[in-house]
Amino acid sequence: MSEPVDNKVSILVLQHPQEQDRVLGTARLIAATLANAKVVIGLSWRNLAHAVKEPAEAKDWGVLYLGSTHAKGRAPLVAVDRKGEPLADQAAGLAGLKGLIALDGNWAQAKALWWRNPWLTKLRRFVVVPDGPSLYGDLRREARPDAVSTLEAVALALQVLEGDAAVRERLLLPFRELLAKARAAGVRDSKRDRRSRR
Repeated sequence: MSEPVDNKVSILVLQHPQEQDRVLGTARLIAATLANAKVVIGLSWRNLAHAVKEPAEAKDWGVLYLGSTHAKGRAPLVAVDRKGEPLADQAAGLAGLKGLIALDGNWAQAKALWWRNPWLTKLRRFVVVPDGPSLYGDLRREARPDAVSTLEAVALALQVLEGDAAVRERLLLPFRELLAKARAAGVRDSKRDRRSRR
């Protein structure tokens, strides 16, 4: 594996326990590719600092929100208010962000993580507006046609936040390799067999 990507904005992936055994899951790739990223598995955490496992203030962190039809046709990363409406001052919405949380799981699991962690509502909210369909293609069914993997959402967000398209491409590279191997082996996304894991 190449040198980790030195991302300035911290990434925290909150992973639903049922997602950790997905063959084509992307959370581990995020943590392995980014120098400043971690994955925590669970359903709920007391607060942001408990999830991050270090002191952290809500004003400095954002969360990739579960979507908004109001953001369609806009920039790749849209700061939204509590109603899902784009903020009038997008630059202010993005300014000073130190960390970003992504919820990892299928649509229902991500919603469960959102509702079980009310402290997430105190964070800035961002919606990713993908510029194309997920690289998963037919390997994993998504709930909505505009849904992308956690890794793809994080990669697009970091491209915007760090102003560097190379960050996105370096994060997508191991994902493309994983998918190519899966297609060559005829593997579709499924649960790993826990009995074969040591």
